[in-house]
Amino acid sequence: MSKLRHIAISVPDKEAAALFYEKSFGLKRVSESAIATRLSDGTVNLTLLSFPTDADAGDERGKDFVGLHHFGVIVDDLDATGATIEAEGGTYQPSVGAAPVENAERKYRDPNGVVFDISVSGWDGAR
Repeated sequence: MSKLRHIAISVPDKEAAALFYEKSFGLKRVSESAIATRLSDGTVNLTLLSFPTDADAGDERGKDFVGLHHFGVIVDDLDATGATIEAEGGTYQPSVGAAPVENAERKYRDPNGVVFDISVSGWDGAR
């Protein structure tokens, strides 16, 4: 069974957002990079994203987009799950111009355009 384990939000200030979620909900920082600060409740990872350039953002929303960027689901088999997603009307969403993102093994859009990734290895702080 697949499990929801990752939510990514684009924010204008990662540090301010991280402090908000740490103080409001007791989330703990598990890792950081130039683009992402990863928090966790021990089960689900909350990644705060801030892209320096539109190319880093990897899609048409660009670096200035603020809000829910995507969510992530741990799956048992990337190929089988990808085939099911596409059979149900989802579409593969390759990154455009962005460097590969650790553990974002494959990105898709659902039939409504919502972006999500699937991974067999998971995300820092996700169980």
